[in-house]
Amino acid sequence: MKDTRSNPATKRIAAVEAARLIQDGMVVGVGTGSTLAFLIEELGRRVREEGLHVLGVPTSFQSRLACGRLGIPVRDMQDAAHLDLALDGADEVDPRLDLIKGGGGSQTREKIVAAMASEFVVVVDESKLVPALGTGFAIPVEIVPSGLAYVEAAVRELGGSPALRMATAGKDGPVVTDNGQFMLDVRFPPAHDLRAADRQLHQIPGVIETGLFFDLASQVVVGGGSAEGPTVRTLRRPA
Repeated sequence: MKDTRSNPATKRIAAVEAARLIQDGMVVGVGTGSTLAFLIEELGRRVREEGLHVLGVPTSFQSRLACGRLGIPVRDMQDAAHLDLALDGADEVDPRLDLIKGGGGSQTREKIVAAMASEFVVVVDESKLVPALGTGFAIPVEIVPSGLAYVEAAVRELGGSPALRMATAGKDGPVVTDNGQFMLDVRFPPAHDLRAADRQLHQIPGVIETGLFFDLASQVVVGGGSAEGPTVRTLRRPA
């Protein structure tokens, strides 16, 4: 489910720029994904070389392990009720800074962390900017495994096309999230009202969370490229 068009150089420059938002003494939500791997690397450098004191709250086992390897102190999500800042990537970003997340299967924890934070900042390369959500990426929906057949049928009644996400390397069978659940990737027809669909999906018994993030991101740090080399810019939510 991950987008292979992304450029590591533009991801890195955006991640390094976003890491500058982290100040001494902060409790910071640390997201998941390839862009956040660069941010965690830069945060680890700042902890070692600048003596930065921070406490990270990772959204996945992957990010927690990365923080541990780089000497970033962490706190479990269940022990945190408020964060100063949360930083994460996205699979799609529209002009209002609404998002699709969950290509890595962590959107439930990521949404909790985003909601905890005084400010939620998204870090992407320019390939993730789209005119409308659902342009190229399906909507991840985390579900209880025992509800699979029922949830799939209910999603079809809403006009969606669900597909159970299957593991691609190192494991046979469905993807199992850090929460021990299954993932559906759901596509809706073009111009479908995704806000309404999100509300409807949340009403289906067995649905835990979706990868639609509305009205949560305050700004998006975007890595791009030009003839002069990598560039970075910051987008802010329209009034």
